[in-house]
Amino acid sequence: MKRILLFLCLSICIFGFSQSKVTSIEGVVIEDKSDPRALEILKKVNQYFHENSPKTLDSYSYKSYEKISLDIDEDSIAQFNKFFEETGMFKKKREKDSLNNISARKIFSKSKLFLWERAQEFLYAKKYGEKINILDNRISGLKQPIYEMIALQQSNRDKLPDQLKQENRGLYRFFLTDTIDMDGRKNFVIRFREVNYKKPDKKRKYNGAIYIDTDTYGVKKIENFSKNKNDGIITSTWTYFNNKWFLAHETVKLKMSNMAMEEDDKEHPNEKHDKKNKQSFGTYAFLTSRYFDYKSPTENNKNDFKGYTFSVKNIDGKTLDQYRTDPLTEREKNTYKTIDSLGKKYNIDRKAKVLGGLLLNGQIKVGVVDFAVDEIVNYNLYEGFRVGLKAKLNENFNPYFSPDYTFAYGFKDDKWKYRIGLDIKTTLEKDSYFRVDYYDDVTASGEFYRRLWNFKMRMANYGNNLNNDRYYRYKGASVSYLNDVTNGLTLVFAARRNLEEAMFDYSFRDRGSSFDNFNTLFTLKYSPNSTNLMTPQGKSLIDQKYPELYFNYEQSYKIFGGDFNYTRFDALFVHNFKTRFGTTGFRLYGGMVFGDAPIWKNFTMNGLASPRRDFNFNLTSFLGFATLEGGKYYNDRFVAYYFTHKLPWYFKSFGQNISSFDFVLRGTIGNMKYPEYHQFKFRPLNHLYQEVGLEWNNFLSTYFNLGLFYRVGYYTTPNFMQNFAIQFKLKLLEF
Repeated sequence: MKRILLFLCLSICIFGFSQSKVTSIEGVVIEDKSDPRALEILKKVNQYFHENSPKTLDSYSYKSYEKISLDIDEDSIAQFNKFFEETGMFKKKREKDSLNNISARKIFSKSKLFLWERAQEFLYAKKYGEKINILDNRISGLKQPIYEMIALQQSNRDKLPDQLKQENRGLYRFFLTDTIDMDGRKNFVIRFREVNYKKPDKKRKYNGAIYIDTDTYGVKKIENFSKNKNDGIITSTWTYFNNKWFLAHETVKLKMSNMAMEEDDKEHPNEKHDKKNKQSFGTYAFLTSRYFDYKSPTENNKNDFKGYTFSVKNIDGKTLDQYRTDPLTEREKNTYKTIDSLGKKYNIDRKAKVLGGLLLNGQIKVGVVDFAVDEIVNYNLYEGFRVGLKAKLNENFNPYFSPDYTFAYGFKDDKWKYRIGLDIKTTLEKDSYFRVDYYDDVTASGEFYRRLWNFKMRMANYGNNLNNDRYYRYKGASVSYLNDVTNGLTLVFAARRNLEEAMFDYSFRDRGSSFDNFNTLFTLKYSPNSTNLMTPQGKSLIDQKYPELYFNYEQSYKIFGGDFNYTRFDALFVHNFKTRFGTTGFRLYGGMVFGDAPIWKNFTMNGLASPRRDFNFNLTSFLGFATLEGGKYYNDRFVAYYFTHKLPWYFKSFGQNISSFDFVLRGTIGNMKYPEYHQFKFRPLNHLYQEVGLEWNNFLSTYFNLGLFYRVGYYTTPNFMQNFAIQFKLKLLEF
């Protein structure tokens, strides 16, 4: 039971749905290609989507009420209760009738297994952008909300449904079958089915239907059916308001599992029961969302749009009556009573927060302490296996003061490392805080700064130094200030005083390998389209959207004992876009160093390959090259690119996942102005280095991508294995 409840609290996704009768069309020939008439209509839907979007208006506002639950199908409730009462399966004498032996079957006799309600307000003004206020929220079994969960958005609100996107056209076959009247307007009816759905016997002929307004080519309704009847349906319906199409209603009914029940045979308790005595009831996830109170134009106040995209007004559920479109049923009322009791008994709050923080921020919350999972174990060629622990006192300790402590140990270098820090918040309305640090640690020479990278980006760079042993030690202190100027703009300023020492055979201009360094670092992150939510713990990234820009400017000074006076810039630009030919993503990045700086303040070229092995196998890296040798090349200026293109061709190999291929092209070029300043063995990378690759997404229906890469151009060698590399990437890391 504990595992069921916890799974529900964190895993039920938000879908879009609504119920409606569909006219059956007979005589349509099912072919393995789309109807050209349907494709032409869908082309116009894409063409006019922006014009039909509410965001072409100067301003608008509306509200929504959503309800998600896990329950038996309504048609089966009476039969379930009859079976429950008439059999002796729940009437056995127990040692103690406590919550510990309440089963899911018993819960279903009186209530649902899970219930979540949420009310929201959507504001938009061209001048200020979008603001979403969570007006109230209640989740059965939880005293406090999981903030990242309550900010999940609907699948089809203010965006083109996946089935209609040009890049997904190869996943479906479309057929124009009819025109019908809906709400006084004429609509095309286009049926569709998945490309791998070729056996209609005993199953539906289509996976769904799309209703498209013949006048505006706006989407009126979309229904998505499961292949097997009674397994589920997802429906979204739009309404025509102020000459735009607003989402009006979504419903979901999605089958989760079967719950088998059988009658007790008191006379022969050890004998196997006949299948006829068994009965199965399907459990379903349900969602209903209704949107109402549309207004346009609206009066706009700048203060209404302050802060992040999401703002939480209430979390206790006491004002939900104001927004419910239908009163709660008796089963729903019982759900809160029953599941809240179970949540208290099994401490679901604590466990849900642990998993929620782990999935979204890479942190495990235990009482007043947050633990960072990416510090637990790492591997690099200098330290070998590095184990560590980063503990940070969270908002439960104090909302304004948050000390933290990190320690780590490298088995290969046999050294302990540590960091002690303190965050001092200036406000609870956004991320704005001062930080002081004292540390003694090591890191790879020439690393691209990763400050302000999110957890997913850092994890994608996990294997960047598997074959790099050029590390340096840094010991000192820093003072910094971070401020989210707007929802999409973050600035950080830091001043640092370090003792820095190469941990490999190195000398800079015959002055040795150890120096004092006083410098300042200015960091900027600009992500105007990402969705953020302020929580008691701080800002949480709900939806990362592109483009994004990261910029660092470091200046070293010959003051406070500093030995250097150099200037260092680096920048990273990330973007992706979709066309009829597929999805293209790219990363453009580079950096420059002016003045005298030791090798670790120059740029390594992120090689992942090993010079000591005949076979190159590595993990993906956000900025790395699969075929380039690690720690071999350094530049004081460089530019690089990473292009990937998802081919619009989908296929099945094994299992249920649909696979596709990504074409990848990576390249970099740079130079070193004074390589003789650095007394150690390295090479400048002063010609264009390129590698091409092909990634098999969902390799053999797993959640991994398999990449095959080959070095091309100037640095190609006669040895095939030196030019070739295999790379693995966790699918969840995405682009």
